[in-house]
Amino acid sequence: MLPISFEWIWDMGHVVFHGGLWYALSIIGMGMTYCIIKAAVDTAKGKGGDHH
Repeated sequence: MLPISFEWIWDMGHVVFHGGLWYALSIIGMGMTYCIIKAAVDTAKGKGGDHH
């Protein structure tokens, strides 16, 4: 069932669940974005890989 469906009722359970879901997904997304950007910047600067 999707929120755009007419049977959807926004009670407190749905609000708490979706709030927690989007909070967790945003934290994971921001962490992954940071890691990807940091890896790209470090690669462009030529950092790392010399100690192997």
